[in-house]
Amino acid sequence: MPSARSRLLPALLCLSLPFSAMADTGDTMTVAVGAGMQRMPGWAGARTHRDDPIPFVDIDLPQYGFSLSTDDGLQWDLIRDAHLHGGLYGDFQWGRDRDDLHALAGKVPSLASRATGGGYLEWDFNPQLDAGTHLSHDVSGAGAYLEFYAEWDPPKLGLLEQSLRLRWQSMNGAAMRRFFGVTPAEAQALGTPAWQPGSGSQLASLEYDLFMPTSKHTGLAASLEYGYLLGNAAASPLVRQYGSRSQFSESLAFVYHF
Repeated sequence: MPSARSRLLPALLCLSLPFSAMADTGDTMTVAVGAGMQRMPGWAGARTHRDDPIPFVDIDLPQYGFSLSTDDGLQWDLIRDAHLHGGLYGDFQWGRDRDDLHALAGKVPSLASRATGGGYLEWDFNPQLDAGTHLSHDVSGAGAYLEFYAEWDPPKLGLLEQSLRLRWQSMNGAAMRRFFGVTPAEAQALGTPAWQPGSGSQLASLEYDLFMPTSKHTGLAASLEYGYLLGNAAASPLVRQYGSRSQFSESLAFVYHF
């Protein structure tokens, strides 16, 4: 399994751990740091998992329209309306390391993690409900990614704060082939059909986040996400013969906020 150091930068930019369930701070600057553990599929479509120690960062500077969120990536709001927000967006696409491939190692290539950049739009219906979309492009390749989401913060249960997020994600053909394609040479090594998919739906997921304060400045942030592969991603021989359409991710972190 790769070292935590090799995953430090992408984890700082975009973690599965959410901080969206923190109390609304209005126009107040938010700075939070922490550390925890994350369990996620070993590669996109895998049935096996990997466990990683991870850092936790959440920065929100509303006076500048800037945020670096563990759940939402990098956002710079250039619209800054009462309900409509939109602007620049940055994220990170996890790759796959040889050690995580297990039986596939040496038969399909490992993939470097890559940053993506693009734009986003979001509409806040009220402080508890919002919906939006973001479109991003691989800054080091041809992959493009589109996501629609809706997020709802249910009422608190005592001190416990909650959030539910529903997502639908898609990829263009280059990204789909990078993660789920099988070349003729790879197909011969695996004993599967070759697979060169086009663009389309990739994943639908439901995420449940919670935050439990433990003191004025500390708390525990946790996340549970269930994803289900769709379309050409689900039809890939890598998934059908070596992986699973069901994708589970969990995380837990201890957080200090200033």
